[in-house]
Amino acid sequence: MSKMDLDIYFKKGELIPAIVQQTGTGEVLMLAYMNRESLQKTLETGYTWFYSRSRQKLWNKGETSGHKQKVLSVTADCDYDTLLIEVEQTGPACHTGSHSCFFNPVG
Repeated sequence: MSKMDLDIYFKKGELIPAIVQQTGTGEVLMLAYMNRESLQKTLETGYTWFYSRSRQKLWNKGETSGHKQKVLSVTADCDYDTLLIEVEQTGPACHTGSHSCFFNPVG
């Protein structure tokens, strides 16, 4: 997919939310943000790449921990402004060691 083809996902801004979901169970593992370059790298390599808003740079999930996310599919929502990425997760997805980043009840 060319950089031009990716423009449809970035009409509202330079970053797009990406929901990462475990294959088989449908469990939501995490939410991160992608820019054009990280989406392109994800599509090219078959592993997730994101844009860190705090560090202002690209990062490959699992690069240091070894807890990689093999991409099985990438789907856009109806407005082309959010991505759903189905992955095969190796190890925990969360930096805390939890399988999912979503474990804090609200209310």
